[in-house]
Amino acid sequence: MIREKLTIGRREVVDFPELGLFGITAKIDTGAYTTALHCHDIREENGILYFKLLDPSHPEYTEKEHHFTAYFQKEIKNSFGEIEKRYIIKTTVRIGNKRIKSVISLTDRGTMRYPVLIGRKLLKNKFVVDVGLLFNLTSQ
Repeated sequence: MIREKLTIGRREVVDFPELGLFGITAKIDTGAYTTALHCHDIREENGILYFKLLDPSHPEYTEKEHHFTAYFQKEIKNSFGEIEKRYIIKTTVRIGNKRIKSVISLTDRGTMRYPVLIGRKLLKNKFVVDVGLLFNLTSQ
């Protein structure tokens, strides 16, 4: 069975339905291996991972604290080439009409322009990236 690959641009609007997060602008980055989501107040207590999504300045920010019991930690090289230990969760990401269960690293992206970075592990065999396009799926 051949699956149709959607063409996406270098920026797209994505949803994280299980986290109640919708209409978030993401940077599509084929140079990054993993997908990263901006959070803060990340802490682990008694085998439960707690975190808040986005920044208070973001229009979609709520003070809701999320919690996961299924998670792990992994060392990931950040955009500055430094190794950092990040918490990893598995959740659904919606890009266009595709819903993908994927692993997501939680990190402070407060100094970055976009709160979500979509990496090639999520993109592989599902999307073609046209870097000449912006928001290709929302314009269709």
